[in-house]
Amino acid sequence: MGQKTHPFGLRVGITEAHKSRWYAPKGVYGELLIEDEKIRKFLDKRLNRQPPHAAVADIHIERTREELKVIIKTARPGLVIGPKGAEIERLTEELQLMTGRKVSISVLEIKNPDIDAKLVAEAVCDQLRKRAAFRRVIKMRAEGAMQAGALGVKINIAGRLGGAEMSRELDVRMGSLPLSTLQAHIDYGFAEAFMSYGAIGCKVWIYRGMYKQGEVDESESKAAGGRARARGRR
Repeated sequence: MGQKTHPFGLRVGITEAHKSRWYAPKGVYGELLIEDEKIRKFLDKRLNRQPPHAAVADIHIERTREELKVIIKTARPGLVIGPKGAEIERLTEELQLMTGRKVSISVLEIKNPDIDAKLVAEAVCDQLRKRAAFRRVIKMRAEGAMQAGALGVKINIAGRLGGAEMSRELDVRMGSLPLSTLQAHIDYGFAEAFMSYGAIGCKVWIYRGMYKQGEVDESESKAAGGRARARGRR
């Protein structure tokens, strides 16, 4: 049996905050959970899967009794907001119709997309769809992440690489990657490239360094389950 853990799930509540931050009684919990998933799928389809590809890496959801707050982390905030805020207003209206609640959307810019694992995985898959040489693609992306300030990176691709008859796996590793250290900030991302001959999956791990005591990300809040309990190393 494999002994792997999800880098984000392992750290939730210790150094990472939850991506959905709300509290609900048992009767409506399931309904709200499904609604969160629908919101994430809708925004991913609108902003990442069709032009103008807005490079959205993460979506955080907060709920109060009065409103539903959606925090979008993107490398291209101008495309999410649109000219004079037209695009974000349209998104807000569509989400209000979809959920039947008052919705507010805030956009956070990812200042260094080269060390965001989700965006790196999407970029690798985008190049694979264009029939680029897969070995060269993952090597270049790993080198780019290291040059952008990452302390370690691993990129893994699997599937019918190059259209081969039998699927296989290939990875490239650079620097250190302390996956078992809870205080290590490991960013993990996954994306898929659907080719004419089958799907190719891409997983990316990026080590950004150790968490500092009391450090709070700007996307975190004091909502229910919002702030991760970051501790100093013992």
